[in-house]
Amino acid sequence: MKLLTVVGARPQFVKAATLSRAIARHNAAGARPAIEERIVHTGQHYDPNMSEVFFDELEIPRPAFHLGIGSGPHGAQTGRMLEAIEKVILAERPDAVVAYGDTNSTLAAALAAAKLHVPVAHVEAGLRSFNRAMPEEVNRVVADHVSARLYCPTATAVENLRREGIVEGVEQVGDVMYDGMLHYRAKASRTILGALGLVPGGYVLATVHRAENTEPRPLRAIAAALAEAAAVAGAVVLPLHPRTRAILESESIVLAPAVRAIEPTPYLEMIALMASARAIMTDSGGMQKEAFFLEVPCLTLRGETEWVETVACGANRLVGTDPASVRAAFEDIAAGRLRADFSSRPYGSGHASEDIVESLAAAFAEGAR
Repeated sequence: MKLLTVVGARPQFVKAATLSRAIARHNAAGARPAIEERIVHTGQHYDPNMSEVFFDELEIPRPAFHLGIGSGPHGAQTGRMLEAIEKVILAERPDAVVAYGDTNSTLAAALAAAKLHVPVAHVEAGLRSFNRAMPEEVNRVVADHVSARLYCPTATAVENLRREGIVEGVEQVGDVMYDGMLHYRAKASRTILGALGLVPGGYVLATVHRAENTEPRPLRAIAAALAEAAAVAGAVVLPLHPRTRAILESESIVLAPAVRAIEPTPYLEMIALMASARAIMTDSGGMQKEAFFLEVPCLTLRGETEWVETVACGANRLVGTDPASVRAAFEDIAAGRLRADFSSRPYGSGHASEDIVESLAAAFAEGAR
């Protein structure tokens, strides 16, 4: 059985690595059918940290195909990906194409495979922010509607699909990111805290990367919000996404002295920074969950989230880009009024990757397709 895994950004490699390890265990145990996985990197996000060290720390081989698409307008980028992925599918003739999450790479992989009548397995299916202004929302909806296997992280995701009439091939398996955090947290090195002169609990960790937040007006508001966070918490550490840095510089947006901008960090170091932070501020869907897994309070710089479970249990507060809302939230944290129930386990037991591999092996065994 041959799987073609398509990824395009660093968070997707982290998710794919978890599944790749489960595939390796499946094969090592002599389970049938044996699974051959080939990884395709579209190049959607160029990340200088995706070096040999990156793949070594994730414990996966480098991609078999690097399409080198790069950035660009949504239509042009997705179109180039469609063309390139189609060629790989025709050459490789996989039994299924695996896509993760909600990027343009996810959309292109799902469309290319569906048009060639190759089954699509969508990991993180069923997520909805119900904000169609977000490109990611459009990507995940379309991908779900052309997928043959839909692996949902939560019961809410299953219900979202049911409301849209999608019930065939749907499974609630838990979240592969939880699997990954259980694996990588033990490997995370805290030496970065010493290198940056940080003490556990003495800083806030922030990230900003979404397109809607890196326009000049919202980014100015976020810079003010980071200053408010620093005023209460003492310091903010901000690994800067290249797009965010470019807008800050081009628009002459000045960060407060207590907001410390650093280069993007390797994944294992980022886990250490998250785990020791007093709180996390982010517009990243993945970091909202990682904060929950690490039991660190999270403030989301958006007005909605697809990870509603983190909000329901009090671990995550939606503050948007309003500086006053951010300051109020940090004052609640400082006063102990932001209480979270981290005991709930809405994202599974940490065995999502094994369940997905078992499901794929059964669904796409010889003759099943």
